[in-house]
Amino acid sequence: MDEQTRYRVLRKTLLLVFVCNLGVALAKILYGKIVGIASVTADGFHSLSDGASNIIGLLGLSFAFRPADESHPYGHKKFETLASLGIAMLLFWAAFLIFQEIWNRWNAPHLLEIHTESFFIMIVTLTVNILVVLWEKSVGHKWHSDFLLADALHTQSDIFVSLGVLGTLVAVRFGLPWVDILTALVIVGLIVRAGISIIRESSRILCDENVLHPEAIAHIVREIPKVQGCHKIRTRGRADDIHLDLHVLVDETMSVEEAHRVSEKVEQVIKERFNGVTDVTVHIEPKTEKEEHS
Repeated sequence: MDEQTRYRVLRKTLLLVFVCNLGVALAKILYGKIVGIASVTADGFHSLSDGASNIIGLLGLSFAFRPADESHPYGHKKFETLASLGIAMLLFWAAFLIFQEIWNRWNAPHLLEIHTESFFIMIVTLTVNILVVLWEKSVGHKWHSDFLLADALHTQSDIFVSLGVLGTLVAVRFGLPWVDILTALVIVGLIVRAGISIIRESSRILCDENVLHPEAIAHIVREIPKVQGCHKIRTRGRADDIHLDLHVLVDETMSVEEAHRVSEKVEQVIKERFNGVTDVTVHIEPKTEKEEHS
């Protein structure tokens, strides 16, 4: 995979998504403030956090695609995962702002008037969000981008929020204004849930949780000629940047040169059979008679 091409694709995607999110956010916030509908304003702040997350993503990607250097010998790809944590923080901040809006509405209630343009604005912005999520998920899966997938999850929560707001507009029009505050509270819950989900997934990568199942790797390695066993298999990293190390057992009489060829073969086979593996460290160990009988 050409890293420069990947960077250009992800950067272009984020820029276009940012423009869409900013337009959607401004439309909701301005209209919500003018009319005084808390759920619409809350939805707008949620969409605004989408746009802010796009900016964080652009900054994160600029670091993530830098080549390995003396300070970062394993590369900078985890910066992309780190940036996704920024989205989670923005989600929590958006939830706080929405809760403030709910509190103000609760302490200073006023009569709501729902007009036809309210439904028009919500339907248009909802359509934009659906298209953005489908496109961002597609690009994220194709190019193995943690950030785009996290950002798509962020925007996806916006879809459910907007659907709830549409229902709220109908309820308010039928004389149930309290539904507006209730929907805004549900929005807060959905936003917090999405933030926790992103933190959980990002932590899995940053805390070096196993990416591949050790037994699946061992099964492949044991089939390689002259390999008499393997153990201590460890993997870490992102789906597109997996680092793997393992201990391979060979005949104790094998020469260093031949053992080196075996280790190169192990590395080659693993990279061929498991997508995303970028680095393999093979520790060669002699298999003694004691090990054969154990």
